[in-house]
Amino acid sequence: MSFTTIQVQSLFSEVSLASNEEFLTTLFEKPGLRIERIISHGQASPEGFWYDQPQDEWVLLIRGSATLEIEAQPPLTLQLGDHVTLPSHTRHRVLETSPDALWLAVHADC
Repeated sequence: MSFTTIQVQSLFSEVSLASNEEFLTTLFEKPGLRIERIISHGQASPEGFWYDQPQDEWVLLIRGSATLEIEAQPPLTLQLGDHVTLPSHTRHRVLETSPDALWLAVHADC
């Protein structure tokens, strides 16, 4: 039997606020489940683009602020600690994020 060395990692590691790119890191993945860390630096969805995912998604804003647009309802502004559940095929987009936004996203198959 082989053993894997278990190490502590931080959600805040390797966070560069100097970048203009959005960083997505898969933290954990098993069939039907994926947990991601998303670091946003003021990014927004392209004009006219909508996410329409086959999985349920739960997102938690760990730092910063963000505004989500969900089809057929007013935009939602998220602040530190706010979380939202997006059932599968809920069309949504990111209207804006602060330069220091940090998200935790959980994707689960229905």
